[in-house]
Amino acid sequence: MKVLFIGMGYVGTTTGLVLAEHGHTVTGFDIDQKKIDSLNQGNVYFYEPGLQKILSSHLNKNVFFTTNLKKAVEQNDLIFITVGTPSLANGSADLSYVKDAAKMIGKYINSEKTVVLKSTVPIGTTEKVQKWIEEAAQNNSPVKTVMNPEFLREGSALEDALHPDRIVIGTHDRKAANQLRMLYQNWSCPVIETTPKAAEMIKYASNSFLAAKISFINEMAKLCDKLQVNIQDVAHGMGLDPRIGPHFLKAGLGYGGSCFPKDVKELIYTADSWESPLEILNKVEEINRNQGGYFIEKIKKKLGSLKGKKAALFGLAFKPHTDDTRESVSYLIMERLLKEHAEIKVHDPVVELSSDWTNQGVKQFKDPYKAAKSADVILICTDWPEYEELDWAKVRQLVGSPNIFDGRNAMNSSNIKKLGFYYEGIGYF
Repeated sequence: MKVLFIGMGYVGTTTGLVLAEHGHTVTGFDIDQKKIDSLNQGNVYFYEPGLQKILSSHLNKNVFFTTNLKKAVEQNDLIFITVGTPSLANGSADLSYVKDAAKMIGKYINSEKTVVLKSTVPIGTTEKVQKWIEEAAQNNSPVKTVMNPEFLREGSALEDALHPDRIVIGTHDRKAANQLRMLYQNWSCPVIETTPKAAEMIKYASNSFLAAKISFINEMAKLCDKLQVNIQDVAHGMGLDPRIGPHFLKAGLGYGGSCFPKDVKELIYTADSWESPLEILNKVEEINRNQGGYFIEKIKKKLGSLKGKKAALFGLAFKPHTDDTRESVSYLIMERLLKEHAEIKVHDPVVELSSDWTNQGVKQFKDPYKAAKSADVILICTDWPEYEELDWAKVRQLVGSPNIFDGRNAMNSSNIKKLGFYYEGIGYF
């Protein structure tokens, strides 16, 4: 099939390349010339394992990138909208990019089209997209709309796109549903057909439930800190219950990234708008928001004043295997450390610190051992595998004071303590 993606961000690029891998012909459009130039040069402009290889395999064969939307719309009958929907200050979603995409489709439509909304959008948006396209249309070409939410995890997006656990098709049109089934015919996972509103809600409810699991286990970890109980033992025992499952029960600094914080806020906003407040989700968000501060207080309880202390912060990305720093708790922790007048040195395997931070005196090192040199405390904020694989005996010789606070409970505490470090995680000792 011939498929157009409007919006070559994380979701559009990943999904488009995976569809090309399955034999479809994919065109990617974006108004950002730099993104299109990078992709046309064979370079994925963000970090996601495995995507670069697929792009190299299909570029200019069955994957093409353009800034000419008129031609792209005219030549493709299946059009995905994968633009950003950032949260506004009040927690609602900014739909301006979605509306702009819909209006442009309407402007250039020349034949029957199926428009697939893959961006995460508030309940009722798919029906609005249909209206926006029809309002902008300059002829009577029929349009069908579908909500087809994405469930990609950054850092493992390629695996998720190639092997999804479900495909959700939300539409009132039987022909459109069949088109999507044809598009995904090579995938062997459950396909759920429902209404557009239900499909929109499935995405929000799924991410919000997972966020709730994270905040729940972090609350348990705080209690375990006081009771001197190992939260990892608790999580393991809980996770063996098939009604609970082991996923998203890792205590730490909380959730971040482009999805969970945004989706939780937007679902809360939607519920409040309908005068049906979600009290559990309000608490989930509050717990997550306070987790970085809890971590700093643990450090201060051990070290006292942080003024003049040398802090080595390991990990800037919100999770490993991505360069995404949106809603990363590492930056909140750096803000607190600066307010405490600590000296900050950072390391991340792929993220480069912006001048906004280096101008405030934060120093970044490409070598984690150099970042650790003379440090009074090491803070592990992203559980990159590289940190588990460090020569910690060497690190012990380099630091000024042997203190490790592990915000991701990533290390083997017994091994670290044997080397002479003071070690403390979140509910993990």
